[in-house]
Amino acid sequence: MIVKEYFEAPQWNRREIARYARADAGDERIAALIDSCIKEAESVLEYRLCYTVSEIIRQDKTMLFSGIATDSSTIAKAVGGCESLVLFAATVGAPFDRLIARYGRLEPSKALILQAIGAERVESLCDAFCEKTNASLSAEGKSLRTRVSPGYGDIPLEMQKQIFKSLDCERQIGLTLNESLLMSPSKSVTAIAGIGAKACRGNSIKCAACQKTDCVYRQ
Repeated sequence: MIVKEYFEAPQWNRREIARYARADAGDERIAALIDSCIKEAESVLEYRLCYTVSEIIRQDKTMLFSGIATDSSTIAKAVGGCESLVLFAATVGAPFDRLIARYGRLEPSKALILQAIGAERVESLCDAFCEKTNASLSAEGKSLRTRVSPGYGDIPLEMQKQIFKSLDCERQIGLTLNESLLMSPSKSVTAIAGIGAKACRGNSIKCAACQKTDCVYRQ
């Protein structure tokens, strides 16, 4: 079963926005620009998400879930010890993409900050979903493992096609995938999170858990 949800705006993290923009969060001019962009973005941002919970079936080194077969060691590690997982897709909507495009032509500095806002917003949406899911799972003595996405570790980007088919993303939340595996709206995420009986360290340590130590966005 696919479930569709709409969320209220998560709490803003201006420091994260500055980090995504590779800007100095302590610079007053940057802070003012971020505040200005937030004010303009608030009216067009949407917070939409769809998900399904699936049993994990293991066959030798292959895992099967929600109609997807994979031998990814990254996924295997992320869901190790779990009998089920959550597969989800999240987006902050097409109107925000149009706002970025408009400022890309008129004011590139604002477009840069808006790009960073989009990254922060969709990650905050994912965090809000995981927190809500954890609250429901806690009554069963379970919790979510740290989420992983196509393109992370050895998870192939081509898996997006299977995820989009499994979640029916276009019909559920208006999220599409083109032949180049680019999502539209662009500020969108698909992810997998194992459901385990033992609490893990959560989603706040994604950078610490990632093996890509040369990433410019590393915390």
